[in-house]
Amino acid sequence: MGLLDKINSPADLKRLPQSELPKLAAEIRKKMVDVVSKTGGHLAPSLGMVELSIAIHYVFDAPKDKIIWDVGHQSYPHKLLTGRRDQFDTLRQHGGLSGFTRMSESPYDAFTTGHSSTSISAGLGIACAKSLKKERSKVIAVIGDGSMTAGLAYEGLNQSGDHKDKDLIVILNDNDMSISPNVGALSSFLSRTFSAKYLQSFRTEVGEFLKSLPKIGDDVYQFAKKAEESFKTFVTPGMLFEAFNFTYFGPINGHRLNHLINILTNIKPLKYPVLLHVLTKKGKGYFPAESNPVHFHGVGCFEIETGICPVSNASVPTYTHVFGDMMVKLAKENDKIIAVTAAMPEGTGLMKFAQAYPDRFFDVGIAEQHGVTFAAGMATEGFKPVVAIYSTFLQRAYDQILHDVCIEKLPVIFALDRGGLVGEDGATHHGLFDLSFLRSLPNMTIMAPKDENELCRMMATAVAHNGPVAFRYPRGCAAVVRIEEPVKPLPIGKAEVLTEGNDVLILAIGSSVQESLAAYAILAKENIFATVINCRFVKPLDEELIVSYAKKIPRIVTVEENVLQGGFGSAVLECLTDQGVSGFKIRRIGIPDMFVEHGPQKFLRAKYGLDAAGIVGVVKQILNAKVPL
Repeated sequence: MGLLDKINSPADLKRLPQSELPKLAAEIRKKMVDVVSKTGGHLAPSLGMVELSIAIHYVFDAPKDKIIWDVGHQSYPHKLLTGRRDQFDTLRQHGGLSGFTRMSESPYDAFTTGHSSTSISAGLGIACAKSLKKERSKVIAVIGDGSMTAGLAYEGLNQSGDHKDKDLIVILNDNDMSISPNVGALSSFLSRTFSAKYLQSFRTEVGEFLKSLPKIGDDVYQFAKKAEESFKTFVTPGMLFEAFNFTYFGPINGHRLNHLINILTNIKPLKYPVLLHVLTKKGKGYFPAESNPVHFHGVGCFEIETGICPVSNASVPTYTHVFGDMMVKLAKENDKIIAVTAAMPEGTGLMKFAQAYPDRFFDVGIAEQHGVTFAAGMATEGFKPVVAIYSTFLQRAYDQILHDVCIEKLPVIFALDRGGLVGEDGATHHGLFDLSFLRSLPNMTIMAPKDENELCRMMATAVAHNGPVAFRYPRGCAAVVRIEEPVKPLPIGKAEVLTEGNDVLILAIGSSVQESLAAYAILAKENIFATVINCRFVKPLDEELIVSYAKKIPRIVTVEENVLQGGFGSAVLECLTDQGVSGFKIRRIGIPDMFVEHGPQKFLRAKYGLDAAGIVGVVKQILNAKVPL
């Protein structure tokens, strides 16, 4: 039996001597590699956080002390140390452990995460709430250097500095820089020395004494403070955090357990905001992940020995790849096209664009709000910025889309990757809301393609359009159709009739069109014939076409991979009502009023009735209905 097999809670961890902890770290890494090789997941971030996770739980007293893991990408060691070892094989599987921290999953998960840069704000909120309740416990927010590119992190830091009596520790996990052994050893020594309890007490006492001196006291104190900071910043980059009224320690090697435990033990008694800067190596301990941390940041199944992912559908492009290739083609023809992404050049398929047109490519970091307004600024100068962001992350920039883009009808193009169900990352990552939250915005045009050829045509349409426009496309393989040449723009707001039948009218949008065509084939074998319309546009709808068919075929089914509230089906209902159409029966297929759990895309589509079988079932229901539904 290994050490990890004995760890069912942090209390078990604390019983181990420090000399045993490196062995435990190795076992945790092996367990993570073994499981993630089968389930996929965020391996590299978690590999880099093993020692820090051990040290935090070794020193602090969770769940009384609250630990918040920003984003949650790096939380796998935390899960293994907090009673979820036996469930770890279910990671990211339907009904199993989430790939992120979830309050509903464990009392050790202090905050539900999935989007970045929330930890400091949430941590301060928890710390202030504990203060109001007269509870004395620590709050530890662990945030990565990538998340520190988001404005929300600095908003949290800014307010935290005004609460100097709150027990808040921010640990900055910096895995994007190297540090030489000499500097690392020196800064490690200084951090541990500066954090010693007696020295902190001495600093406080001296400070109070200097400020008490008549007339000159405060000036002397400020001079002494500046002198200390000048010395510290000679060897540490802490000026920024000290400006937010955090006491800064670091940087310290994040893989030396004895140093981590010492400094955390020294910091623990402090009663004011502290920031500890820790240097880690992403992918630590597994060579393929160390060599290619970008690939192993979020990886599918792979062979442990080589790190190679099994080849499946290698010849079938993904929608992301089709988008990236088309961006290069469009940019060659139009030098006004700009690409903007928020720390996702690989994920959004823009690496080819970045290589071909580096001066026209902008990665703004994890700063979706800034990215949208930045693009709006470029649009005012005659450019055509294409903002490529996952649907779930564009939610963070809603006000900027409304205020900075739509009011003045600026020609900013939004390319929403991962529209619809995305799979194993779950509720925080499904792109199920974009049709609803964009449809309400004046001046916005919204499209969704049925296949990769139509995606290319929609991209050409967006470039030709003089106003805000968004198109969303799904995660995964494309439909395997030929991309027509030349690529022609679509007429704005025009749908297409794909099949003709008088029994039922199926109105579909985006990826749901393929499932609707599959449903048509099944129904036809049972002598039920459907008209299937690829609506293409959620806004503006092809009202003339929809109304004309609704009057002829008053049995209507709408299909969308989006929440039902305010989505495509709602738009159809509004259209029919506004146009005075009556006597129709309608069923809307989409996501009900709930957050969808994690699980394979195919499984989730079947569960929520979004596949061909689900559509067939609803069609039969509406044909058998006696009254309008």
